[in-house]
Amino acid sequence: MEPDLNELEQILDYQFHNKTVFRQALTHPSHEHERAGTGDYQRLEFLGDAILGMVLAEALYQRFPERDEGVLSRYRSQVADQDTLADIARGIGLGRFIRLGRGEELGAGREKDSILADVLEALIAAIYLDGGLEQARRLIIRLFDQVLDLRESTLKINDAKSELQELLSARHLPSPQYCLLGESGPPHNRLFRFQVLVDGTVIGEGEGRSKKIAQQAAAAQALKNYLSKTDQAT
Repeated sequence: MEPDLNELEQILDYQFHNKTVFRQALTHPSHEHERAGTGDYQRLEFLGDAILGMVLAEALYQRFPERDEGVLSRYRSQVADQDTLADIARGIGLGRFIRLGRGEELGAGREKDSILADVLEALIAAIYLDGGLEQARRLIIRLFDQVLDLRESTLKINDAKSELQELLSARHLPSPQYCLLGESGPPHNRLFRFQVLVDGTVIGEGEGRSKKIAQQAAAAQALKNYLSKTDQAT
């Protein structure tokens, strides 16, 4: 049974004039789209990725006027990574509107980060083609508002894994290993918990709404523990 696209339009706060491009944005390559008379979302995803990158670059440029291009590029990659896109897609319940083939349907395709992220970008492109850049920008800013409003110190937590790796390497210690402790919550709002180990010893734990965020939180705690030990030693 086809999903109620009117409901998704209400969620997006946008009504499509061209329903064909709307359906295309929701159609996975595995879907029998030839019979349905539409293509899949791959070309739209390509366009949506570029539009999203431009709008986020503009927003970060305005919100962090003191930062250079290197820092802004890093922030943009953090704000628009697959985990963040998938989390936003889950937050609006996008998975249940995606048109999948039987194989992906049986393989829980509606919950795959890669598919959710791609469909979100495809929808951004579809709105751009149907209603213009301002409509696409309005949707992006609304969906990404909380992420963009994070304080800079919160954004920097995304470097924790790299910083931990560099710290351990400088001390000639093994690379950290991340282990999933568990997950909870409904499919659209999962909570993951990870621990990070070095040479079999737990050095930090963390949780988050995606595996990447939880791993970063665990790495941040490990860094804090290491720095605390260093301060005590001195």
